[in-house]
Amino acid sequence: MSNHKEKPVVLAEQVQTFLANLEPLTRKVFLSLTPPSPLDNRADVDQVRQMLERRYDSVSVPLSLMSRIPGLCRSADWQITATLADTNQGWKLIDLEPGDTTKEQFGLAIDIGTTTVVVYLVDLCDGTVLRHAADYNDQITLGEDILSRIRHAGELGGLVRLQKAVLDTLNRLIRLLFPLPMRTGKITAAAIGANTTMIHLLLSLDPASICRAPYTPVVNNPGLILAGEIGLEIHPLAPVYCLPSIGSYLGGDVIGGILVSGMHKQPEISLFVDIGTNGEIVMGNEDWLVACAGAAGPALEGGVTTFGMRAEPGAVDHVSIDPETGQVQYTTVADMPARGICGSGLVDTLAELFLDGIIDRNAHFQKGREAYVVVPAKETALGEDIVVTQIDINNFMATKGAVNAATDLLMENVGCAWQKISHFYAAGAFGQYLPIESAIAIGLYPDLPRSAIVRLGNSSGEAARQVLLSRTKRLEAEAIAAKVTYFELNANPSFMEKFSGSKFLPHTDLDRYPSVKRRLQTHT
Repeated sequence: MSNHKEKPVVLAEQVQTFLANLEPLTRKVFLSLTPPSPLDNRADVDQVRQMLERRYDSVSVPLSLMSRIPGLCRSADWQITATLADTNQGWKLIDLEPGDTTKEQFGLAIDIGTTTVVVYLVDLCDGTVLRHAADYNDQITLGEDILSRIRHAGELGGLVRLQKAVLDTLNRLIRLLFPLPMRTGKITAAAIGANTTMIHLLLSLDPASICRAPYTPVVNNPGLILAGEIGLEIHPLAPVYCLPSIGSYLGGDVIGGILVSGMHKQPEISLFVDIGTNGEIVMGNEDWLVACAGAAGPALEGGVTTFGMRAEPGAVDHVSIDPETGQVQYTTVADMPARGICGSGLVDTLAELFLDGIIDRNAHFQKGREAYVVVPAKETALGEDIVVTQIDINNFMATKGAVNAATDLLMENVGCAWQKISHFYAAGAFGQYLPIESAIAIGLYPDLPRSAIVRLGNSSGEAARQVLLSRTKRLEAEAIAAKVTYFELNANPSFMEKFSGSKFLPHTDLDRYPSVKRRLQTHT
């Protein structure tokens, strides 16, 4: 399946650092051993361990491998390759192979989204992504959003069903990366970026407390899990690392976004926003980070508009309206006949309607309109007009208003004026595919110099790749999690006040959007 979250984006300056200093979760070592003799009668397991400890301190050998070592050494003429896993407390032998297979080292970088799951096959020798595969999360059939899945987990057998659903998705995608099932055992490590609930469901941990005050998850940093423990169909002893969460509504996917952006290392103040099924906002710099999260994204995923749909073939993804003739021009995903409108198309449409005066600053249609025809019936695959209605706009404005209100609340809590924001990082499909000028026109993005607006793409997947390849990055991610101060919006009475006052285009304070102000003057 093709999906807009497939591509990880790597900031250019990070690439060389990785190539120069890889520290993957698992590493292969070729051993040329000495056959036993009267002069060297060491036990086979001891010789393997001692050879490995010349390069790696404190290597443990599990009992399950001890019995294999004598036969393998002799059949391979004492030329073998050992696979070691970094356990943070030392190294553990997890596999042995005959001959030199050090050029065949594979790991997985995984992004488990509430809607979409993406799996990247990574070469642990050089860090490159060899292949990727994506599909919808099978959990969707058990609940469209996080809260409905948490409720389902509380039903008899619900948690088991939810874990099986996400594992079925992952294992199906892994088989696409390695067409021959027996070769998936060659994958010896995995790293995962996901929100807190998705990690709980993957590990079969009860998520009930995530949505109940005081909103405490079972675990924020589960550490290293063995693939075989959870049913991930790669090498059963492969370590699986989950990016740490901060709390119930700020998960490892957000920590990953901060890591990839580098905002935690910069002296200037940055704003990071990821709007998917949920919306997460982080603000800060090298000295401090504050964050908040909440439901925000259905409008951008086609969930709350009449003709809304995900970015699939036939989705209207770009729209422009001629201000003189009123003629609509549009494109669709894969150039297929129009079936609906995805997030980027909706953002374009609202920006054009606003700039052309068809809707006012309150996002209300002028002159008694209740809807606007984007694609006439004769051009659609549905045989009916594809329209944007006033109700659709109201629903979208709730999403936009939530983002604006949460951002304003963070700035107020830390005493930061909007003029001090130097960089804006947009993550996920929200960042990769929304048209920048249109997003600014309606106030979804801040009106900053365009060079200060950075699209991170699937930063959760890219962060998983980085921590898969680097122990330094794993420690950095955990340091970020410890540094972030989380604001609970549900408990803040001023949020609703700001929310109710934020449903203006582009913002209640038009002076915060000077370029939009100029465009409005040009159009009038």
